[in-house]
Amino acid sequence: MDLSAIDNLHRRILESQSTPLLVVDHDERLCYLNPAAEDLFAVSARRVIQVPLGELIPGDRQLHAAIRRTREGNAPVVQRDITLPHAQGELVADLFLSPMDDGSGRVIVELARRDLVARADRDARLMEQQAVLDKLLRGLAHEIKNPLGGLRGAAQLLERELPEAALREYTGVIIREADRLQALVDQILGPRGGLRRRVLNIHEVVEHVHTLVRLDLPPGVSLERDYDPSLPELLGDRDLLIQALLNVVRNAVEAVDGKGRIVLRTRAVRHVAVGGRTLRLAVRLEVEDDGPGVPEAIRDEIFFPMVTGRAEGCGLGLSIAQSAVNRHGGLVQFESAPGRTVFAIILPLEQPEEVEGEHAP
Repeated sequence: MDLSAIDNLHRRILESQSTPLLVVDHDERLCYLNPAAEDLFAVSARRVIQVPLGELIPGDRQLHAAIRRTREGNAPVVQRDITLPHAQGELVADLFLSPMDDGSGRVIVELARRDLVARADRDARLMEQQAVLDKLLRGLAHEIKNPLGGLRGAAQLLERELPEAALREYTGVIIREADRLQALVDQILGPRGGLRRRVLNIHEVVEHVHTLVRLDLPPGVSLERDYDPSLPELLGDRDLLIQALLNVVRNAVEAVDGKGRIVLRTRAVRHVAVGGRTLRLAVRLEVEDDGPGVPEAIRDEIFFPMVTGRAEGCGLGLSIAQSAVNRHGGLVQFESAPGRTVFAIILPLEQPEEVEGEHAP
């Protein structure tokens, strides 16, 4: 039994699902994997058709027992908190098993990964918090700009009236500090106006950032590339994406502290959850470093302005990157452990709605 055994309607329904789905026959041989399952197990469905399920997911008795109960009872079965072996370690999933109603003995197995459900909830909260915080900060920054300009102007006028150079040093301090605060406010406000979308190759963006960072890279840090050359073009604001990626890469350079390895990696991902929606196809742009990792104490607020693990940092880079990617309908995610931290920029390959309006290319 192969893919042709699943009629076209069933196949379309299964392929539209964002959760991994397997179909096994009465001998527990695989007869179908949907695209989400192919991504999860890093296999092609055509290569594993008629392969025993135990070769794809070896040694899990609970899974095989649940399949038998589903078939024997001809009724759905739910098995929660099952730990399954996986190419990158282990994954914890809830299993939802259903018999197909055609009398063939085939069983549909749906794997709802607990870690991805938790991540989706966390990402949705992050995007909501980011939107509220972004609006609050922009309002606050605008309130600061006006009196700051008046303060600087008054200091300049006073400087012209002061007869002694020693006194003008004090007005100079006021002017310089006003300029510093103005630059900080401008950073918080970020680029305004609609996105200037155009068709672009994400690797051109990555190469541009690679060139910028390489120019002043410490001698003990290597910057490597691992690209998927088959990635299609996407619609995006080139300058905004360059700034977002540049902030993330500079953050990685600072994290390795003069000695380490940074990898820029691109991949296509399917059925990825971003906030409250699922992207059918997206670009995953990773920045991996082998530094000490993100401190546990700031992980929940790492994308908030003014949050940083470095005494000398201002904590705006990742916040600005998140805001820029959010405006493209995407998200910046991260996972971190000592020796391996990955910040991933997820960008949709379909064009999202632009809330703030956009300029034509």
